[in-house]
Amino acid sequence: MGKFSPLHRGHEAVLERARSDCAEVVVLSWSNPLKPGCDDARRRAWLEARCPDALRHVIDAEWLAARGLAPRLPHEDEPDAVQQHFTADLLITGLGLDVDAVFTSEAYGEALARTLSTRLAEAFPGHGGVAHVEVDRARLQVPVSGTALRADPYALRHFLAPEVYADLVPRIVLLGGESTGKTTLAAALAAALDTVWVPEFGRTHFIERGGVLDEADLLHIARTQRAHERAAALNARRYLVCDTNALTTSLYADAGFGRVEPALRQLADEALHRADYPVLCGTELPFEQDGTRVDAAFRDRQQAAYEEVLTRAGRPFLRVSGSIDARVAQVLRWLER
Repeated sequence: MGKFSPLHRGHEAVLERARSDCAEVVVLSWSNPLKPGCDDARRRAWLEARCPDALRHVIDAEWLAARGLAPRLPHEDEPDAVQQHFTADLLITGLGLDVDAVFTSEAYGEALARTLSTRLAEAFPGHGGVAHVEVDRARLQVPVSGTALRADPYALRHFLAPEVYADLVPRIVLLGGESTGKTTLAAALAAALDTVWVPEFGRTHFIERGGVLDEADLLHIARTQRAHERAAALNARRYLVCDTNALTTSLYADAGFGRVEPALRQLADEALHRADYPVLCGTELPFEQDGTRVDAAFRDRQQAAYEEVLTRAGRPFLRVSGSIDARVAQVLRWLER
Protein backbone atom coordinates (compact mmCIF):
# COMPACT_ATOMS: atom_id res chain seq x y z
CA MET A 1 0.00 0.00 0.00
CA GLY A 2 1.15 3.54 -0.62
CA LYS A 3 0.53 6.83 -2.37
CA PHE A 4 3.09 6.08 -5.11
CA SER A 5 3.20 9.80 -5.88
CA PRO A 6 5.16 9.17 -7.97
CA LEU A 7 5.99 5.50 -8.24
CA HIS A 8 9.80 5.34 -7.90
CA ARG A 9 12.63 2.83 -7.68
CA GLY A 10 12.26 2.59 -3.90
CA HIS A 11 8.65 1.50 -4.26
CA GLU A 12 9.68 -0.92 -6.97
CA ALA A 13 12.29 -2.48 -4.67
CA VAL A 14 9.56 -3.19 -2.11
CA LEU A 15 7.28 -4.60 -4.81
CA GLU A 16 10.06 -6.78 -6.19
CA ARG A 17 10.75 -8.21 -2.72
CA ALA A 18 7.06 -8.99 -2.31
CA ARG A 19 6.91 -10.68 -5.71
CA SER A 20 9.95 -12.80 -4.85
CA ASP A 21 8.53 -13.91 -1.49
CA CYS A 22 4.83 -14.36 -2.27
CA ALA A 23 2.65 -16.39 -4.59
CA GLU A 24 0.31 -13.43 -5.05
CA VAL A 25 0.83 -9.72 -4.48
CA VAL A 26 -1.90 -7.14 -3.82
CA VAL A 27 -1.05 -3.47 -4.36
CA LEU A 28 -3.30 -0.80 -2.83
CA SER A 29 -2.83 2.88 -3.61
CA TRP A 30 -4.68 5.98 -2.48
CA SER A 31 -3.80 9.58 -1.90
CA ASN A 32 -5.76 12.32 -0.14
CA PRO A 33 -4.99 14.94 -1.19
CA LEU A 34 -3.75 14.04 -4.64
CA LYS A 35 -0.19 15.16 -5.29
CA PRO A 36 0.64 17.36 -8.31
CA GLY A 37 1.18 15.29 -11.42
CA CYS A 38 0.14 12.08 -9.65
CA ASP A 39 -3.57 11.71 -10.25
CA ASP A 40 -5.35 8.37 -9.99
CA ALA A 41 -5.20 7.64 -13.72
CA ARG A 42 -1.44 8.14 -13.89
CA ARG A 43 -0.76 6.05 -10.80
CA ARG A 44 -2.98 3.32 -12.19
CA ALA A 45 -1.01 3.35 -15.46
CA TRP A 46 2.34 3.30 -13.66
CA LEU A 47 1.39 0.30 -11.56
CA GLU A 48 0.03 -1.53 -14.59
CA ALA A 49 3.28 -0.93 -16.46
CA ARG A 50 5.69 -1.71 -13.63
CA CYS A 51 3.94 -4.59 -11.82
CA PRO A 52 1.57 -6.18 -14.32
CA ASP A 53 1.50 -9.50 -12.46
CA ALA A 54 0.11 -8.03 -9.19
CA LEU A 55 -3.50 -7.38 -8.20
CA ARG A 56 -3.60 -3.59 -8.42
CA HIS A 57 -6.22 -1.28 -6.94
CA VAL A 58 -6.05 2.51 -7.06
CA ILE A 59 -8.68 3.56 -4.54
CA ASP A 60 -11.04 6.47 -5.04
CA ALA A 61 -14.55 7.36 -3.85
CA GLU A 62 -16.19 5.51 -6.74
CA TRP A 63 -14.17 2.35 -6.01
CA LEU A 64 -15.24 2.48 -2.35
CA ALA A 65 -18.92 3.10 -3.06
CA ALA A 66 -19.05 0.24 -5.57
CA ARG A 67 -17.89 -2.14 -2.82
CA GLY A 68 -20.20 -0.98 -0.09
CA LEU A 69 -17.69 1.20 1.75
CA ALA A 70 -18.09 4.82 2.78
CA PRO A 71 -16.85 6.86 -0.23
CA ARG A 72 -14.27 8.76 1.77
CA LEU A 73 -10.49 8.43 1.69
CA PRO A 74 -8.67 9.19 4.95
CA HIS A 75 -6.63 12.38 4.79
CA GLU A 76 -2.88 11.83 4.92
CA ASP A 77 -2.74 13.80 8.19
CA GLU A 78 -5.17 11.51 10.01
CA PRO A 79 -3.69 9.17 12.66
CA ASP A 80 -1.95 5.97 11.66
CA ALA A 81 -4.70 3.94 13.35
CA VAL A 82 -7.27 5.42 10.95
CA GLN A 83 -5.12 4.47 7.96
CA GLN A 84 -4.58 0.95 9.33
CA HIS A 85 -8.27 0.23 9.85
CA PHE A 86 -9.05 1.73 6.46
CA THR A 87 -6.58 -0.76 4.93
CA ALA A 88 -8.27 -3.59 6.80
CA ASP A 89 -11.67 -2.47 5.50
CA LEU A 90 -10.32 -2.46 1.94
CA LEU A 91 -9.06 -6.02 2.28
CA ILE A 92 -11.99 -7.50 4.20
CA THR A 93 -15.07 -5.67 2.89
CA GLY A 94 -13.77 -4.27 -0.38
CA LEU A 95 -11.88 -7.28 -1.67
CA GLY A 96 -12.74 -10.22 0.60
CA LEU A 97 -9.06 -11.05 0.94
CA ASP A 98 -6.89 -12.20 3.79
CA VAL A 99 -3.14 -11.62 3.56
CA ASP A 100 -0.14 -13.21 5.23
CA ALA A 101 2.37 -10.35 5.06
CA VAL A 102 2.73 -6.64 4.44
CA PHE A 103 5.84 -5.23 2.79
CA THR A 104 6.81 -1.64 3.58
CA SER A 105 9.79 0.65 3.99
CA GLU A 106 8.00 2.74 6.59
CA ALA A 107 7.91 3.05 10.37
CA TYR A 108 4.21 2.24 10.41
CA GLY A 109 4.75 -1.29 9.06
CA GLU A 110 4.81 -3.16 12.36
CA ALA A 111 1.68 -1.45 13.71
CA LEU A 112 -0.11 -2.03 10.41
CA ALA A 113 0.72 -5.75 10.55
CA ARG A 114 -0.63 -5.99 14.12
CA THR A 115 -3.89 -4.24 13.23
CA LEU A 116 -4.38 -6.40 10.16
CA SER A 117 -3.66 -9.54 12.18
CA THR A 118 -6.43 -8.63 14.64
CA ARG A 119 -8.99 -7.56 12.05
CA LEU A 120 -8.34 -10.47 9.68
CA ALA A 121 -8.56 -13.01 12.51
CA GLU A 122 -12.01 -11.61 13.33
CA ALA A 123 -13.13 -11.81 9.70
CA PHE A 124 -11.45 -15.09 8.77
CA PRO A 125 -11.41 -17.54 11.70
CA GLY A 126 -8.20 -19.48 11.85
CA HIS A 127 -6.18 -16.77 10.13
CA GLY A 128 -2.56 -17.14 11.15
CA GLY A 129 -1.60 -13.49 11.45
CA VAL A 130 0.20 -10.96 9.29
CA ALA A 131 3.98 -10.61 9.18
CA HIS A 132 5.73 -7.35 8.44
CA VAL A 133 8.61 -7.43 5.98
CA GLU A 134 10.68 -4.24 6.12
CA VAL A 135 12.60 -3.24 2.98
CA ASP A 136 15.26 -0.50 3.07
CA ARG A 137 13.58 1.66 5.69
CA ALA A 138 16.79 3.71 6.04
CA ARG A 139 16.63 4.54 2.31
CA LEU A 140 20.19 3.35 1.78
CA GLN A 141 19.47 1.44 -1.43
CA VAL A 142 17.24 4.11 -2.99
CA PRO A 143 17.84 7.46 -1.25
CA VAL A 144 14.90 9.44 -2.57
CA SER A 145 11.43 10.62 -1.59
CA GLY A 146 8.25 11.42 -3.47
CA THR A 147 8.46 15.03 -2.31
CA ALA A 148 11.93 15.46 -3.82
CA LEU A 149 10.90 13.80 -7.07
CA ARG A 150 7.83 15.98 -7.49
CA ALA A 151 9.98 19.07 -6.93
CA ASP A 152 12.56 18.16 -9.59
CA PRO A 153 11.87 14.97 -11.55
CA TYR A 154 14.52 15.83 -14.14
CA ALA A 155 17.41 16.04 -11.67
CA LEU A 156 16.33 12.77 -10.04
CA ARG A 157 15.13 10.92 -13.12
CA HIS A 158 17.45 7.97 -12.43
CA PHE A 159 15.07 7.06 -9.58
CA LEU A 160 12.13 6.80 -11.98
CA ALA A 161 11.11 4.29 -14.62
CA PRO A 162 11.01 5.91 -18.08
CA GLU A 163 7.23 5.85 -18.35
CA VAL A 164 6.88 7.51 -14.95
CA TYR A 165 9.41 10.23 -15.79
CA ALA A 166 7.70 10.93 -19.11
CA ASP A 167 4.40 11.56 -17.30
CA LEU A 168 6.00 13.98 -14.84
CA VAL A 169 7.67 16.25 -17.40
CA PRO A 170 5.71 19.54 -17.47
CA ARG A 171 4.12 20.29 -20.87
CA ILE A 172 4.22 23.74 -22.44
CA VAL A 173 1.38 23.53 -24.96
CA LEU A 174 1.09 26.14 -27.70
CA LEU A 175 -2.45 26.92 -28.82
CA GLY A 176 -3.96 29.41 -31.22
CA GLY A 177 -5.60 29.74 -34.58
CA GLU A 178 -3.93 29.02 -37.89
CA SER A 179 -0.89 31.12 -38.72
CA THR A 180 -0.26 32.39 -35.20
CA GLY A 181 3.38 31.34 -35.09
CA LYS A 182 3.00 28.21 -32.97
CA THR A 183 5.50 26.04 -34.83
CA THR A 184 8.16 28.72 -35.00
CA LEU A 185 7.66 29.49 -31.32
CA ALA A 186 7.83 25.79 -30.41
CA ALA A 187 11.24 25.41 -32.01
CA ALA A 188 12.51 28.64 -30.48
CA LEU A 189 11.26 27.76 -27.00
CA ALA A 190 12.79 24.29 -27.13
CA ALA A 191 16.12 25.83 -28.08
CA ALA A 192 15.90 28.38 -25.27
CA LEU A 193 15.06 25.67 -22.73
CA ASP A 194 17.54 23.14 -24.13
CA THR A 195 14.81 20.55 -24.54
CA VAL A 196 12.78 18.86 -27.27
CA TRP A 197 9.51 19.78 -28.94
CA VAL A 198 6.69 17.84 -30.56
CA PRO A 199 5.67 18.94 -34.08
CA GLU A 200 2.04 19.04 -35.17
CA PHE A 201 1.19 15.65 -36.65
CA GLY A 202 -2.12 16.90 -38.06
CA ARG A 203 -0.36 19.06 -40.64
CA THR A 204 1.76 16.13 -41.82
CA HIS A 205 -1.25 13.82 -42.05
CA PHE A 206 -3.31 16.48 -43.85
CA ILE A 207 -0.64 16.78 -46.53
CA GLU A 208 -0.27 13.00 -46.82
CA ARG A 209 -4.04 12.67 -47.35
CA GLY A 210 -4.04 15.28 -50.09
CA GLY A 211 -5.90 17.83 -48.00
CA VAL A 212 -8.98 15.67 -47.44
CA LEU A 213 -9.71 14.32 -43.95
CA ASP A 214 -12.66 12.38 -42.54
CA GLU A 215 -13.69 11.98 -38.90
CA ALA A 216 -11.61 8.83 -38.47
CA ASP A 217 -8.55 10.80 -39.56
CA LEU A 218 -9.09 13.30 -36.76
CA LEU A 219 -9.20 10.61 -34.08
CA HIS A 220 -6.06 9.09 -35.60
CA ILE A 221 -4.36 12.48 -35.52
CA ALA A 222 -5.20 13.01 -31.85
CA ARG A 223 -4.01 9.55 -30.84
CA THR A 224 -0.80 9.85 -32.83
CA GLN A 225 -0.09 13.32 -31.45
CA ARG A 226 -0.42 11.93 -27.93
CA ALA A 227 1.89 9.01 -28.77
CA HIS A 228 4.50 11.37 -30.21
CA GLU A 229 4.25 13.52 -27.09
CA ARG A 230 4.84 10.54 -24.80
CA ALA A 231 7.82 9.39 -26.85
CA ALA A 232 9.39 12.86 -26.89
CA ALA A 233 8.91 13.27 -23.13
CA LEU A 234 11.46 10.51 -22.54
CA ASN A 235 14.15 12.84 -23.89
CA ALA A 236 12.85 16.11 -22.45
CA ARG A 237 14.90 18.25 -20.09
CA ARG A 238 12.65 19.76 -17.41
CA TYR A 239 10.00 20.83 -19.96
CA LEU A 240 8.41 19.41 -23.09
CA VAL A 241 7.22 21.91 -25.72
CA CYS A 242 4.16 20.81 -27.68
CA ASP A 243 3.05 22.42 -30.93
CA THR A 244 -0.70 21.89 -30.31
CA ASN A 245 -2.59 18.94 -28.76
CA ALA A 246 -5.88 17.06 -29.11
CA LEU A 247 -7.87 20.15 -28.14
CA THR A 248 -6.94 21.63 -31.50
CA THR A 249 -8.05 18.46 -33.28
CA SER A 250 -11.41 18.53 -31.51
CA LEU A 251 -11.98 22.14 -32.63
CA TYR A 252 -11.30 21.13 -36.24
CA ALA A 253 -13.79 18.27 -35.83
CA ASP A 254 -16.45 20.65 -34.55
CA ALA A 255 -15.80 23.14 -37.33
CA GLY A 256 -15.63 20.57 -40.12
CA PHE A 257 -18.23 18.01 -39.09
CA GLY A 258 -20.41 19.84 -36.59
CA ARG A 259 -19.65 17.40 -33.80
CA VAL A 260 -16.83 15.83 -31.78
CA GLU A 261 -17.09 12.08 -31.36
CA PRO A 262 -16.81 10.87 -27.74
CA ALA A 263 -13.38 9.24 -28.09
CA LEU A 264 -11.91 12.44 -29.51
CA ARG A 265 -13.62 14.59 -26.90
CA GLN A 266 -12.11 12.44 -24.16
CA LEU A 267 -8.64 12.85 -25.69
CA ALA A 268 -9.19 16.61 -25.88
CA ASP A 269 -10.28 16.77 -22.24
CA GLU A 270 -7.25 14.72 -21.19
CA ALA A 271 -4.94 16.92 -23.26
CA LEU A 272 -6.36 20.08 -21.70
CA HIS A 273 -5.86 18.62 -18.23
CA ARG A 274 -2.33 17.52 -19.15
CA ALA A 275 -1.27 20.95 -20.45
CA ASP A 276 0.71 22.26 -17.48
CA TYR A 277 1.48 25.59 -19.19
CA PRO A 278 -1.08 26.47 -21.89
CA VAL A 279 0.16 29.32 -24.10
CA LEU A 280 -2.26 31.12 -26.42
CA CYS A 281 -0.48 32.72 -29.36
CA GLY A 282 -1.83 36.07 -30.55
CA THR A 283 -3.35 36.76 -33.96
CA GLU A 284 -1.45 39.99 -34.68
CA LEU A 285 0.93 38.19 -37.07
CA PRO A 286 -0.06 38.52 -40.74
CA PHE A 287 -2.09 35.54 -41.98
CA GLU A 288 0.00 33.41 -44.35
CA GLN A 289 -1.67 30.88 -46.62
CA ASP A 290 0.62 27.85 -46.97
CA GLY A 291 -1.88 25.55 -48.67
CA THR A 292 -3.01 23.82 -45.47
CA ARG A 293 -4.95 26.70 -43.90
CA VAL A 294 -8.45 28.12 -44.34
CA ASP A 295 -8.44 31.91 -43.99
CA ALA A 296 -8.03 34.77 -41.51
CA ALA A 297 -11.72 34.74 -40.57
CA PHE A 298 -11.49 31.06 -39.63
CA ARG A 299 -8.39 31.88 -37.59
CA ASP A 300 -10.39 34.42 -35.60
CA ARG A 301 -13.14 31.87 -34.92
CA GLN A 302 -10.54 29.36 -33.76
CA GLN A 303 -8.99 31.93 -31.46
CA ALA A 304 -12.34 32.69 -29.86
CA ALA A 305 -12.95 28.97 -29.36
CA TYR A 306 -9.62 28.53 -27.55
CA GLU A 307 -10.40 31.48 -25.30
CA GLU A 308 -13.81 30.04 -24.47
CA VAL A 309 -12.55 26.51 -23.72
CA LEU A 310 -9.65 27.66 -21.54
CA THR A 311 -11.80 30.13 -19.63
CA ARG A 312 -14.63 27.67 -19.12
CA ALA A 313 -12.17 25.07 -17.84
CA GLY A 314 -10.76 27.57 -15.37
CA ARG A 315 -7.26 26.97 -16.66
CA PRO A 316 -4.71 29.74 -16.13
CA PHE A 317 -3.01 30.40 -19.46
CA LEU A 318 -0.55 32.86 -20.94
CA ARG A 319 -1.32 35.11 -23.90
CA VAL A 320 1.79 35.89 -25.93
CA SER A 321 2.20 38.48 -28.64
CA GLY A 322 4.85 40.31 -30.62
CA SER A 323 7.92 38.86 -32.30
CA ILE A 324 9.05 35.30 -31.71
CA ASP A 325 11.86 36.57 -29.46
CA ALA A 326 9.36 38.60 -27.47
CA ARG A 327 7.08 35.60 -27.13
CA VAL A 328 9.93 33.38 -25.95
CA ALA A 329 10.82 35.97 -23.32
CA GLN A 330 7.19 36.14 -22.15
CA VAL A 331 7.01 32.37 -21.70
CA LEU A 332 10.34 32.22 -19.88
CA ARG A 333 9.22 34.91 -17.45
CA TRP A 334 6.00 32.98 -16.83
CA LEU A 335 7.94 29.80 -16.09
CA GLU A 336 10.22 31.65 -13.67
CA ARG A 337 7.20 32.89 -11.71
